[in-house]
Amino acid sequence: MLDILGKRYLFFAISLVAIIPGLLILLFGGGMNMSIDFTGGSQLEVRFDSGIAPQPADVINLYNDLGITDIQVKTSGTDTLLIQSTFLDDNARAAVVDEMEKEFNDTVTVLRFDSVGPSIGQEVTGRAGLAIAVAALGVIIYITLAFRGIANAFRYGVCAILAMIHDVLIVVSLAAIGGKVFGWQFDSLTLTALLTVIGFSVQDKIVVFDRIRENSAIFRKISFETLANHSIIQSLGRSINTQLMTSEFMLLALALFGGVTLQEFAIILLVGLLSGTYSSIFIAAPTLVIWENQEWKTWFKKGASAA
Repeated sequence: MLDILGKRYLFFAISLVAIIPGLLILLFGGGMNMSIDFTGGSQLEVRFDSGIAPQPADVINLYNDLGITDIQVKTSGTDTLLIQSTFLDDNARAAVVDEMEKEFNDTVTVLRFDSVGPSIGQEVTGRAGLAIAVAALGVIIYITLAFRGIANAFRYGVCAILAMIHDVLIVVSLAAIGGKVFGWQFDSLTLTALLTVIGFSVQDKIVVFDRIRENSAIFRKISFETLANHSIIQSLGRSINTQLMTSEFMLLALALFGGVTLQEFAIILLVGLLSGTYSSIFIAAPTLVIWENQEWKTWFKKGASAA
């Protein structure tokens, strides 16, 4: 039988390798690149009728000449620009568009204009954190009640949350690296992807834990680690196939062909759902086994013996 749990510390190390670079960027690289949804500001999407958009650097210079700061410009196709800046009202937006038409001698069509005040951005940030906290508490309560027929039901809920935190850190790390390397921004779509990952993550862990619960009533004389390992193998095919067939192929297509507005969202959700499947098998159940065996009592003893 495949011994997955026997290599649990290796899987923990792989997760740390994926998480730590992003956390280092957050701590020492200037933090997360937040969008106007959270910081406040304006986003203007414009199309140039000539079919050729000006260079981002030229647009930034134009904004600076108008006294507008904190500009970021992204291209979408050959004729469309996404421009983010400090907060603009309708008059300032009209002035920007007029100046573009004069400067670049082209007709400019406004496709979208969004403005968010700083206070609204702070409120969105607070409510996003509250939503994640409430979701985590709800998961612990639900799993504890659903698994109340077996010993230490509370542990299943806590281990599910720990694995969910693992998935959140993977998403945050990816967003931080993407922000540093590709100029990604943590916006409302990224938050949507994060909350979706949380939902899928918890669902997959309940599938694995439910199989452990079922087998605990059948295999009473084997160790808990062997029981958990057998349960993981039984649910392995279902977890992987369900994720691949229902979501991963679709998200891969979106990431490849969805355009600049959906690409970041699709990639983050793709990696997040893969992390959810991974953590269900290689993080959640191994954490439960470590807790059951109370292995932390021997960690430092092993180190002392080796020394």
